[in-house]
Amino acid sequence: MINIESHHRTLDTFTGPLERPALRWLAAHMPGWVTPDLLTGVGVIGSLVTFVGYGLTRWDKNFLWLASLGFVINWFGDSLDGTLARYRHIERPRYGFFIDHVVDTFDETLIFLGLGISPYVRFDLACLALIGYLIMSNVVFIYTCVSGEFKLSYGRLGPTEARLIAIAANALVFFIGNSIATNFLLPLTVFDWVAIGVIFILAVVILTAVVKQGRQLALLEKK
Repeated sequence: MINIESHHRTLDTFTGPLERPALRWLAAHMPGWVTPDLLTGVGVIGSLVTFVGYGLTRWDKNFLWLASLGFVINWFGDSLDGTLARYRHIERPRYGFFIDHVVDTFDETLIFLGLGISPYVRFDLACLALIGYLIMSNVVFIYTCVSGEFKLSYGRLGPTEARLIAIAANALVFFIGNSIATNFLLPLTVFDWVAIGVIFILAVVILTAVVKQGRQLALLEKK
């Protein structure tokens, strides 16, 4: 097993060339009283805002914008906490890895459940998407422990891209509605199809990652 303190992060995403300089700039301009732990808490607040926003859309679709704001707040806290720690050279690798990803799991559970209680996505589809996310997280964490590589992106898609997709879906539904597309199985809404797309992508990514990384580990240990 790899010492978690020696693991290295791999993040190759579409937004990376813009996101990384922006995060470094933000870290350089954060007041001294802003700490990584405080930013982690801000990320949790963002997920709570998204959960509440989606829940309130049962009464008014304008709360979709509140849900989108929650994604932005969550990005700010979740993406900046580690960057700030590295910028100030106050990293705590084991503590940071543990807290950050326990909190991430809590955040994503809130977000998916909020989507499930909204009038836009079937609750079972939201739960399937959440299960896919949790399985993907387990694959990432286990691979980090056995290889030392903390792989945060697959197919150039990472957490930021996922948030942008969710915000775009919110805007799409707000402006064009969440019409039902009847098919030969079940009546599904626009947002339902987005959820199905997410589930499919997660399934493909999980299967591909397990096969590829399993082969790499087998070759490393081949006698």
